[in-house]
Amino acid sequence: LKSRVIATEAVALTNCRAINNACQLYHINNEVYPEGLSDLIEPTSNPPYIDPILASGRKQAYEFQYVRVDTGHFTLNANPTSTGLLKSRYFYLDESGIIRTNSSEPAGPNDEVVF
Repeated sequence: LKSRVIATEAVALTNCRAINNACQLYHINNEVYPEGLSDLIEPTSNPPYIDPILASGRKQAYEFQYVRVDTGHFTLNANPTSTGLLKSRYFYLDESGIIRTNSSEPAGPNDEVVF
C-alpha cells in the first residue's frame, strides 16, 4: 500500500509541475496567467499546454484546484481524492514554482517545502 501511495504522490507532483510549466508558458505568450485550467487547452493554443484530462481538474486520484489571484499570481492545490490507508499528501504551489505539502489538510503557502 505504501508503494501505491508513493507512486500516486509522484504522479501528482509531476502534474503540478506540468501545470506550473504550462502557466508560465501561457504567461510568456499572453502576459497574464490563465483564468482557469481550461484556458490551457483552448483552441488557440495549438498544441495545448496540458492534456484535456488534467485540464478537467481531476487526474489519477487527485483533484487540482487552480485559482488566478490576479493577472500576475495564481495558486494551485492538489488534493487527494482517496481516504483511509491510501490517502496521500496534499500539495500547493504558486507562480514561484515552489511545491509545498501538508499531510492532514489542503496545503498552503506556509507549509513544508517538498523540494
